[in-house]
Amino acid sequence: MKILYAIQGTGNGHLSRARDIIPVLQQKGELDILVSGTQADVDLGYEVKYKFEGLSFIFGKKGGVDIIRTYQKNRVKRLLREIKSLPVEKYDIVINDFEPVSAWACFIKHKPCVGLSHQAAILNRKAPQPKNKNLAGIVILKYYAPTTVQYGFHFQSFGKNIFTPVIRKEIRELEISDKGHYTVYLPAYDDKRIIKILSLFKDIPWEVFSKHNKKPVSQNNIVIHPVSNEGFMKSMASAKGVLCGAGFETPAEVMYLKKKLMVIPMKGQYEQQCNAATLKDMGVAVIKSLKKKHAPGIQEWLSSEKIVAVSYPDITSQIIDTLLQHYPASGRPSPQLGKNVNNPKKFREYTFKKIFSQSGG
Repeated sequence: MKILYAIQGTGNGHLSRARDIIPVLQQKGELDILVSGTQADVDLGYEVKYKFEGLSFIFGKKGGVDIIRTYQKNRVKRLLREIKSLPVEKYDIVINDFEPVSAWACFIKHKPCVGLSHQAAILNRKAPQPKNKNLAGIVILKYYAPTTVQYGFHFQSFGKNIFTPVIRKEIRELEISDKGHYTVYLPAYDDKRIIKILSLFKDIPWEVFSKHNKKPVSQNNIVIHPVSNEGFMKSMASAKGVLCGAGFETPAEVMYLKKKLMVIPMKGQYEQQCNAATLKDMGVAVIKSLKKKHAPGIQEWLSSEKIVAVSYPDITSQIIDTLLQHYPASGRPSPQLGKNVNNPKKFREYTFKKIFSQSGG
């Protein structure tokens, strides 16, 4: 079986999860890896056959996405060239972690594409949603990387084909302690803003990991570190608590490590708003932004000893087996995908129908 595993490279979570999924896929067949995106700080650790610019969101420094830089960085003509150049037809199965180039290449070439991502689970009817719906955010989640059938990861299992997070082996094997410091990772804020707010809590030792600083810097009770996988894991493992964005992998790892957790969802990032709603429902501390007016909320969290209990067993192999059981090695779609995949027009209609039904729309 020839397998293409396509991974979103914007942010570190997708690549971190892929590190544990790749060895399982390598046992199942001949594996090629695709990565698109430009905002990751961690190395995948495996040979990448296809590296594309894709369609990236650029982190800003004020708590959200930098719209201008995102627009400048992305080029539609280049994206179309990447989509057309990708030979998805030579693979028996394409597995997609919210990656647009392979998803749209499959869509254009009428080939089924299997979604295996956190985004596939976010809009499930049973998953908590933010009070204020964001139509643009919902559209992005549904159409950014359209897939034919979807398997999702979430903080809790909300139904069939939605699994608890993949906790990478590196995290599972960490030696856990409490040295009293708090680990911080807020890539959408600049160091100046982070230092300004964290300095209000003078008795708290903060270890900040920054996308905007290449050298370690100390200022009173705050130490700024450049982002590194090993350094961040070590800091988390020995921390009293973690303050981070409302992404998926890091909050899941923090809860697995039985650490206190507070999240700040990125502005204008509907995925993180959805994550924050789910985490809040589970009892995790959530604040809207890193501003002085939210200092009392941070102080309340620092004073609390509450840790949210979770159970995240290692079921990666079972998930992959479940996925492959419904997709024959011949590369032809399973019967449940419908007979319409051979008709371009009906395939498109069927695909979008699947997107809406699977995502809870």
